Amino acid sequence: MQIHGLQKLTLLDFPGHMSATVFTGGCNFRCPYCHNSELVLNPESVPRIPEAEVLEFLKSRRKMLEGVCFTGGEATLQKDLPEFMAKVRELGYKIKLDTNGQSPAVLDRLMKAGLLDYVAMDIKNCKERYGETIGIPDFRTDAIETSIALLMNGNIPYEFRTTVMREFHDTEALTRIGEWIAGARRYYLQPFRESDQVMKKGVFHAPDRDEIIRWKELLAKTIPSVDIRGMD
Repeated sequence: MQIHGLQKLTLLDFPGHMSATVFTGGCNFRCPYCHNSELVLNPESVPRIPEAEVLEFLKSRRKMLEGVCFTGGEATLQKDLPEFMAKVRELGYKIKLDTNGQSPAVLDRLMKAGLLDYVAMDIKNCKERYGETIGIPDFRTDAIETSIALLMNGNIPYEFRTTVMREFHDTEALTRIGEWIAGARRYYLQPFRESDQVMKKGVFHAPDRDEIIRWKELLAKTIPSVDIRGMD
């Protein structure tokens, strides 16, 4: 496992659980607004944390922590992710996966192995604007659609989420997203926030508060549970 970060305590990443977060390197997308750009573009520049060190920490915190969140980068690119998750599971932890959905075969394997308790999958935009939003022209959404179907037809708790910004999202795009994932269990709108780690700084901006609220009301017509996360 290429582990490049360990957040030892979070109350936010894994809903309802005190957790740690494991950050992996590398990603198959190039979202220009990504907040973990160093892990995406240049993971080798970030010191690696040995698996044994992470497992030893988790072993020592079993009475305090309940879950472990795997994020990135894109964690499903790690070939030994299932094996490492199994070791974490043996310590008694619940496991959450953050994913962009581009590796449905890995997602399916983890689900069938009983290694996931919660999945948060990004829906970057409507199908027509996906490639533009993730920095890959002419991108095909077939794998994304397969991952959506796996989650919506499975029995593992999940959420879909979209980081929204004026430059990529409008009412038409959000309407199409609502049609695409109609009936999804849970969906979050997350206003974009600038940070020092954004891949392209000073380019992207959060939509107006009133507009995001209108989108929430619009999406509620097709999705039972819609909420806004991270809005002041």
